[in-house]
Amino acid sequence: MILLTFNIVNIEAKCQNGVEISDEERLKITIENTKAILRILDIHDTKASFFVEISIAEKLQNLLKAISSQGHEIAFYNKNSNLQEIEAVKKLTQELFGKQIRGIRQKDCKLPQEDLKMLEFNYVSNIDNANILFPFKRLKRDTQIVEEDGLSIVPESISPYSQLPYNDFVFQILPTKYYQNMVFETLKNDEFVLIYLNSWQFTDFKKYRFEIPFYRRLYSGKKMEDKLAALLVWFNEKEMATSRMKDYIF
Repeated sequence: MILLTFNIVNIEAKCQNGVEISDEERLKITIENTKAILRILDIHDTKASFFVEISIAEKLQNLLKAISSQGHEIAFYNKNSNLQEIEAVKKLTQELFGKQIRGIRQKDCKLPQEDLKMLEFNYVSNIDNANILFPFKRLKRDTQIVEEDGLSIVPESISPYSQLPYNDFVFQILPTKYYQNMVFETLKNDEFVLIYLNSWQFTDFKKYRFEIPFYRRLYSGKKMEDKLAALLVWFNEKEMATSRMKDYIF
């Protein structure tokens, strides 16, 4: 099973000298990028899970409606929000859509699992930092979903052969054919492959002058859209099943 997920987050990079990009403009970039992702998913009839950063969720209600109306899962990404902020946004979003928000993703700021359970989350999908050296830091990890404190803990996927994780950086930098082979080989060993990408990777950095490392500019923007589309075509050709996180876990 392929669990395709996207982190909907504003780009935090500084701007190049003499360039100003406001918070409102950064939010518009996030919306544009997410709409591009939605178009690609719709063309290839693929459902995914969207982890929306909590601090911007209230400002993205129209976008969240579009995500939900296309049958995708809405979950939360916690960058640095506290329990009270998470609870308030969760309640507002659930009232807006009449659906329970089951999942939450964390990276640097990881709240206790008992607190997340108290907020009635059903699963946690934690991720690590991804940079040019990251694939070489941890070469082995558990890839099985486990139950802890009444929560399903979903680990990051890692190829048992190449030992590369399925994070946003690996997808962006690897040749498409190599990445496809990695997925194919992993599914021979594991029950699922969890893939996650960030909305900011779809930014046109020629248009928006952010200070981004050269290796993060590679295959970004339209090239990132093309890589995602090619992956979905391949999924369909190989008849690989995809699922929203909540459907697979429960």
